[in-house]
Amino acid sequence: MTNIALVVGSTGITGSNLAENLILKGWTTYGLARNPRTDVAGLTPIAANLLDINDLSDKLRDIAPTHVFFTTWMRNETEAENIRVNSALVRNLLDTLSAKQTVKHVALVTGLKHYLGPFDAYAKAGTLPETPVREEHPRLDIENFYYAQEDEVYAAADRDGFTWSIHRPHTVIGHAVGNLMNMGSTLAVYASICKETGRPFRFPGSAAQWEGISDVTDAQILAEQMIWAAVTDAAYNEAFNIANGDVFRWKWLWKQIADWFGIEPVGFDTTIHPLETEMKGYDVLWQEIAAKYQLKEPALSRISNAWHTDLDLGRPLEVMTDMSKSRKLGFAVYKDTRDSFFGLFGKLRAENLIP
Repeated sequence: MTNIALVVGSTGITGSNLAENLILKGWTTYGLARNPRTDVAGLTPIAANLLDINDLSDKLRDIAPTHVFFTTWMRNETEAENIRVNSALVRNLLDTLSAKQTVKHVALVTGLKHYLGPFDAYAKAGTLPETPVREEHPRLDIENFYYAQEDEVYAAADRDGFTWSIHRPHTVIGHAVGNLMNMGSTLAVYASICKETGRPFRFPGSAAQWEGISDVTDAQILAEQMIWAAVTDAAYNEAFNIANGDVFRWKWLWKQIADWFGIEPVGFDTTIHPLETEMKGYDVLWQEIAAKYQLKEPALSRISNAWHTDLDLGRPLEVMTDMSKSRKLGFAVYKDTRDSFFGLFGKLRAENLIP
């Protein structure tokens, strides 16, 4: 039977890289988003609103996926709203597909906030986990939309009989213009501005992040694990951490990034300097840089999202990911983190998105 993939959130970092990987492996691939890309060879776009059951039913009427890869979420003002909205996204989709009885596996991407707590709570005392984070760590006694999304998958699996996998990446590094959680592109834009203007390339985060051990997740590594878990019996009905497989300290990587751009790094100076503050008002400056170098995207907000980078780099503890579980089951893909960042920077430059 042909594997038919439905990638939900196909325009994001995770979804777009996953869709490309599935297509390369010969899967029939559909990409669902509010405004899906129509220029990806081999990808059939589906424009649909996950919060509108009638729209979903209409748009998916003739689509019978065997595998669903859920890679999207919607940011809201409170965690209670995050829970209400983001659980509905999953529930609506799986309810719509239920009658077809074609789905064999559902993969859900969440993240390390499973262990750290949601955006507005994970830096508070009392919620900090023991690291490295491991899949067997219990849920925190706190509201978290990741838990609500997982519970929707579990309930639908019990009802419809499909297998599932949960994937918990650290910060995802990959290419996707307009994404809300894009540290790699944000640092590339910040470094480009520093180089152009002579501003200091100053580390914006905390002492714990500067000095502590960390890791990140290449979007291609995440895609590989999701596909592996979707077709590997031993991986069914399991949750997996996913990171590149190496570790680093930001005080080392910051210099590596600075060297790539040919600028001087400035390390942690006893104070957090959030990029959201550092880059405030840079919209016009970026338009000028874009005009000077004839860049493809003059809108700073389309390629830089400082708020999420600040949340990651401002954490009050070192955060690293234990990868033993999937390694023991046979998932052995690895990526050097420098290659993740430098590969992205090179692609952004080649596509004329940074100078």
